[in-house]
Amino acid sequence: MATISSLGIGSGLDLSGLLDDLEDAEKQKLTPIVAQQQSYKTKLSAFGSLESSLTALRDAANKLSDPETFAAVTSSMTGDAVTATTTGDAVAGRYQVSVSSLAQAQSLASAGLGAEKTEALGKTGTLGISVGEGARIDIVIGSDDSLEDIRDSINKADTGATASIVFNGSEYQLTLTSEETGTQSAIEVSDGDGLFGFNETVSAQDAKLEVNGISITSQSNTVEGALEGVTFNLTSITEGAETLSVSKDTASMTKAVKAFVTAYNSFQSTSDSLTSYDSESESAGVLLGNSTMRSIESRLRGALGYSDGDGALSMLSDLGIERQLDGTLKVDDDKLNAAISTDSDAVSQFFAGVDGKGGMSASIDDTMGGILDDGGLLQIATDGIDSTLERLSDRYARTQESIDATVARYRTQFASLDSLVSQMNSTSDYLTQQFDALSAQTKQ
Repeated sequence: MATISSLGIGSGLDLSGLLDDLEDAEKQKLTPIVAQQQSYKTKLSAFGSLESSLTALRDAANKLSDPETFAAVTSSMTGDAVTATTTGDAVAGRYQVSVSSLAQAQSLASAGLGAEKTEALGKTGTLGISVGEGARIDIVIGSDDSLEDIRDSINKADTGATASIVFNGSEYQLTLTSEETGTQSAIEVSDGDGLFGFNETVSAQDAKLEVNGISITSQSNTVEGALEGVTFNLTSITEGAETLSVSKDTASMTKAVKAFVTAYNSFQSTSDSLTSYDSESESAGVLLGNSTMRSIESRLRGALGYSDGDGALSMLSDLGIERQLDGTLKVDDDKLNAAISTDSDAVSQFFAGVDGKGGMSASIDDTMGGILDDGGLLQIATDGIDSTLERLSDRYARTQESIDATVARYRTQFASLDSLVSQMNSTSDYLTQQFDALSAQTKQ
């Protein structure tokens, strides 16, 4: 049988068009599978949006679980000689701070050592260096060592003092400077070989200050522990006293509570979008009626109903936070500010519990664990969707293989038909020619 390179060439029939129509008809079997795949992918995306909003809510709630959130203080300092940073341990109040001396590091300088620093000094011996209570470290000096070699040897030895080279206008000198300030970091040099002849150029000095009339000595200009929860940074001697004011940082506390409310309302907005129904357009949210979605909403409503029977503030409404008919939370600013300003400890207990135990934030986190953690509601739901998508993918592949086989069979049958019709046309043409020839002979 002759091979037909293109369907319909031999027969003149539109077999290619017919085959395309049949193939399109076969591919309609894939349409419901694709529709189901898209539906489940849309649900998977919806659960991703839901997870993002729930994670943000959990983070905001965890911020409230930290007692430091409600122990935050703010501070201000008059003048420029002293700056202060505070932690939640700082006690609100006003403190007078004066500085009479700054801590400084001791420096020593050698006698002049000539006008060359790269040539050998021709000195031999041992230079011992100790800083404060540290052990003495010996630097062995050879006759071939230059001033730069000696400097580098000292700095590599980690003595606690830094060596430098200074040119005084006529010759070089070797200097040693303690790496730390204060009298407890004074340098002691053992130069039994009389190599350098060091003299003190800057004396070791402690910082001295007064806080509310109490004298304080510090080895460093960064003074910690003199006042609980406060670190002073001294930059210069004061003229008189500067004032440190410490107060509760109610603004940051309020911000943290409102961030939680905002995060919850964002979740509620996401939830409403995913479960909405528009009767006019008859369009429904992706997760309308979804059992996982209903369970999540129910669990969060329960978590918001947390009550602390032992605290001065027992429920959210005591802080001015009320649930609205649309499910969102609304803040009464005056009531919240009053609660934080008058009893921030009670606000802390409501959210963070006592000694890190209990509190509304812990209740929400437990609820979120059952939703977001491994094995939680969202994972169960998304794992089920993933499994369904895998099955649909396999079904799509099998259906496509069946379609390809069917179209291949049609193509073979059409090729045979095309060849057969072509042969019949050839036979018809031959017979016609023969009859025409015979008819012509008969007429002669």
